[in-house]
Amino acid sequence: MVYKTVDIRHASQPLRLSQSEVATVVDSLPVRCSHYDAFRFFTPEARPLNRLQPTRETSPQLEQPACLHANMDLYKWAFKLAPWCSSELIADTFELARDIRELDMRASPYDLSPFGYTAVPIETPEGRAEYERYQRVFAERARPLRQRLIELCRALLAGND
Repeated sequence: MVYKTVDIRHASQPLRLSQSEVATVVDSLPVRCSHYDAFRFFTPEARPLNRLQPTRETSPQLEQPACLHANMDLYKWAFKLAPWCSSELIADTFELARDIRELDMRASPYDLSPFGYTAVPIETPEGRAEYERYQRVFAERARPLRQRLIELCRALLAGND
């Protein structure tokens, strides 16, 4: 997050919104990040604005299936479960994570148009609606992959009895 900071994480990329525009957007909308690994990149000024204060310990209670970052994590878990996880499932979760990451960056305040990525302007009602449509599609794509990972974990645990 680039809210009220001079320390821009990806400083080699220009912002498509000025710092004051970013602050106006963040200040005008509810901040509802439930994913610990995303929240840990919030600036100190942004952290208190978040309705939740996720920690590693509260992740299981706070994660929800429409969260882009939770759905990208399916790849992380599939890869960590190798060699027990099929290469097909690893590839499927990778493709999902790649597609979600594209949306994540398109919805960011960075200008990625030189790389062929058009912005999803979440600072506008239309942009937020577009982002939500993508979230729903990704949540549906993630559902069977998450189920396959859960089934794999259950089978692995059952084999340890």
